[in-house]
Formats: sequence, C-alpha cells, structure tokens
Amino acid sequence: MSRRRRGDAGQAFPIYVVMVAGLLFLAFAFFAVGKASALRNGSQGAADAAALAAAQSAREQFAAGFHESLPGDQLDQFLNAAFPTLTPCAEAQRLASANGADIRSCGTSGTSWDRDKITVEVEGRQSVDSPVIPGTESTFAKAEATALIEFRCTWVAEGLDSDGDSDSDSDGDGDSDGAEGLYTFACGKAGVAEVVPGDLADWPRVSKILFDVRLVDQ
Repeated sequence: MSRRRRGDAGQAFPIYVVMVAGLLFLAFAFFAVGKASALRNGSQGAADAAALAAAQSAREQFAAGFHESLPGDQLDQFLNAAFPTLTPCAEAQRLASANGADIRSCGTSGTSWDRDKITVEVEGRQSVDSPVIPGTESTFAKAEATALIEFRCTWVAEGLDSDGDSDSDSDGDGDSDGAEGLYTFACGKAGVAEVVPGDLADWPRVSKILFDVRLVDQ
C-alpha cells in the first residue's frame, strides 16, 4: 500500500512542476502587460506635455507678426495666413525629456493661425523587457498628441480713422490723439485684452487671453 502511494506521488510531481511553471509564466506575462500599459501611459503623458509646450512656444512667437498686422487693419490677413516656420519643437523635446521620452516627430498642420495644430510623437526610453516575451527588450512605448492654437476673440479699434491709419490731432490742440491706436479684444471667459501696436512688453500675458491652447483629438 505504501509503495502505491509513493508511486502516485511520483506520477503527480511532474504535473505539479508543469502547473507551477505555467503559473509563473502567466505571472510574468501579466507583469509584462501591466508594465507595457504603465509605460504607454507614461509616454502619453510625455506626448501631451510636449505638444502643449510646443503650442505655447509657438504662441509666444506670434508677437511680432500679430503687432505688425494691426496698423492698416491687416489682422484678418494675419489670422488666415499659413502657419509660419517656427521653432516650437525644441521646447517639446525639453518637456518630453523631462518625462522620460524622446521626440520622434514634431510638426504643424492647419492652414491658418486661428486654428493651428502641432502634433508630437514621442517614444519612451524604458523598454518593456519581459523575460517571457521575446523581443520586448527592444520594445518601447510610443504615443502621439496634438495641441490646438486657436484665436478666440472679437475686437474693435480705437484711435484709427476709416483707412486704418492713426488719427492725429482730432481736437486741434496740437497733440495727436491715439497716435498708435488701441485694439480692444473681447475673448469670452478668457477676459478682455487691450493691445497697442508695437508694444510687445505685455505679450506673454496678452497672448494667453487672445489664443487658446489645448489638446485635441487628431
């Protein structure tokens, strides 16, 4: 009787080994899937931050062109012009790097400044590297994000004549009135911004009122 029990135990041992090995494989596989998901989420966060940073950097570079368009009432033409050659992607790389990723591509789209998009694709620096899934040592999480730069205001011009030129000495006192002109922009919930052509000092604050920057679906 005791010999039979020892024989049964000997036959069951390989089954236990296979079961344990299978459970270990599943555990490593689930760990790899979880790690891949975490890396994917991290890369998406890096892509989002990079796209927003690129769009905000581009918005900062609108200053000169925006101000130059105000005299002569050229603002509509400015807003509908093709996106210029800017350098916002350096800022995108900075934010991606701070979040453990690198830029694979960064570019602009859209046909006008009042509705421009910057799309950034990033790749994480840490591989999945699962011991049970071949090839994962060279598998890196990738993600893409698009940020929109959108002009959101209506405006009125003060101190300008019907030709869009600055009024001068309208009260006959020898001084010019509104020589530079004043544009008042009503931008919904963002508030109101007053812009004097050529006065760039306040652009970092004013640009945030004039242009909305947000993530969008492609």
